[in-house]
Amino acid sequence: MLAACAPVPVEGADDDFPLPPAGAGFDYQLGGAYEPPPGVEVVARDATAEPSGHYDICYVNGFQTQPGEGEHWLAEHPSLVLRDADGDPVADPDWPDEYLLDTSTDDKRVEIAALLGTVVASCAISGFDAVEIDNLDTYTRSDGALTIEHNIDLAARYARVAHSLGMAIAQKNGAGSSERLRDEAGFDFAVTEDCARYDECADYVDAYGELVFDIEYSPEFLGDACDAVGSAVLRDVDLVAAGSPEYVFEGCG
Repeated sequence: MLAACAPVPVEGADDDFPLPPAGAGFDYQLGGAYEPPPGVEVVARDATAEPSGHYDICYVNGFQTQPGEGEHWLAEHPSLVLRDADGDPVADPDWPDEYLLDTSTDDKRVEIAALLGTVVASCAISGFDAVEIDNLDTYTRSDGALTIEHNIDLAARYARVAHSLGMAIAQKNGAGSSERLRDEAGFDFAVTEDCARYDECADYVDAYGELVFDIEYSPEFLGDACDAVGSAVLRDVDLVAAGSPEYVFEGCG
């Protein structure tokens, strides 16, 4: 979702933004919004959804195009989509309907931050408390065209926008660079996926302490996640809404 013309403050920083409650019950609702289960205090939803009225985290795909928006980027912002040696847009191999954004130059990062900063601003206008920026790790899928330094610079721009709007900002992906992302980009906490399954929880905890909110997709790893991080939840891989046959939700006991 690209917002039309929302104002995006970028100068200075606002230290008055709320952090999520450590150890709180957590739910991840990107596939559809629904009334959070009892005990849940922290809820993540897509930028197109309304906040839940709890501590609300707004999902923004900050380094790739959203599904269904690739052609819009190619038509309206062709220079901001990463290209391969043949000039074709580079897609995420796991999400072929998402193109990688080209963060390789300062001018491009300024443009991307301005465009997606409007989405961050729309989250603030809607009443979200924080924003999570997904796909920080696109440089690992770019065949060397992008570097972590490129993405940290863009991440820092998103953080300045979020903080200036009174929102906290969460790291997503990039476990091994958590301390750099905290110190150089300015992230405040982490939203993680399968950190127990991939033995990454400690990287996030070292940077953010109890402010780590993990989603596991395999039941055998939930217990380890609950032991390792401040908050964890088991969800179905499609994150469907409650009431759907595939819906799975289990928190830490």
